[in-house]
Amino acid sequence: MPAVLLLPTGKALTVRTAADAFLDSLANPNTVRNYGIAVGKTADRVGEGRPLASVADDEIGEALELLWGSSAVNTWNARRGAVLSWTSWCTERGYDGPAVPAWAKRLPPPDSDTPVRSKMAIDRLIARREVHLREKTLWRMLYETCARSEEILDVNIEDLDLAGRRCPVKSKGAQPKVRRRGAVRADYVLETVFWDAGAARLLPRLLTGRTRGPVFVTHRRPGPGKMLSARDVCPDTGLARLSYGQARALLDQHTALAGPGTGWDLHEYRHSGLTHLGEQGASELMLMAKSRHKKAENVRRYFKPSPEAIAEVTSLLAPGDARR
Repeated sequence: MPAVLLLPTGKALTVRTAADAFLDSLANPNTVRNYGIAVGKTADRVGEGRPLASVADDEIGEALELLWGSSAVNTWNARRGAVLSWTSWCTERGYDGPAVPAWAKRLPPPDSDTPVRSKMAIDRLIARREVHLREKTLWRMLYETCARSEEILDVNIEDLDLAGRRCPVKSKGAQPKVRRRGAVRADYVLETVFWDAGAARLLPRLLTGRTRGPVFVTHRRPGPGKMLSARDVCPDTGLARLSYGQARALLDQHTALAGPGTGWDLHEYRHSGLTHLGEQGASELMLMAKSRHKKAENVRRYFKPSPEAIAEVTSLLAPGDARR
């Protein structure tokens, strides 16, 4: 007869106790090993000695983003799925605890189509009165720069060239560098992104009264237990840098029509901006320069000439006298 594990209830149940109990309940050794990576690292991130009931949903989402937000889609989905199984297991047994937030959603496979939002839909969303100036500015910058969300969120005020409508961003390099013993390290390089009149009008309003620190900050000061680097805190207001998870949750809040987690994704601004440029006839080389992709095949999905452009090029095939 298998041993019965009696667990404390309520706030006496710690994160580590809940994690260990969940992993002990799994029969398949391979599942234990794979789930152990996700659950163990997430528990460490949120604080394994804390009462499980004190952990908020968003803390689980933030931990997932920090640990695997830049990983491959399949890795993100696997780690998220393991943590979701853990939190669901706790809920089913009546333990007070967090859930995986709706904004930390499962990502579509790499070969699926990312939605392209129309320019009109993007303009209408940003123009809505209930949308805060911070979100308006972030979304406009993401669309006009076609930059990755993490790159824009990492920008500080000191980096901005407001007159030139540009700034450097820390981007992943084209070639990973190999450390000793064969370990691979992602290399980062500084690259320049450019924005247009929309973001240029919003940025000065957003930065009123601030000259240093993160461009995009939270509306509340971080709690006493949250450790942040000096670069991630505004020295004038004490507000922390807006995280990717928080930014994604805010976008979902304003765009979800079928419940939490069904709204737009931040990556759709980059995808839509590049697609619109391709539709307007931007060359493949210009799309590569704008997106900073290193391989031509990665930008070909955006190379979608408009019907007018196709009609114009088709006219070149007409008989010589037809074009006179």
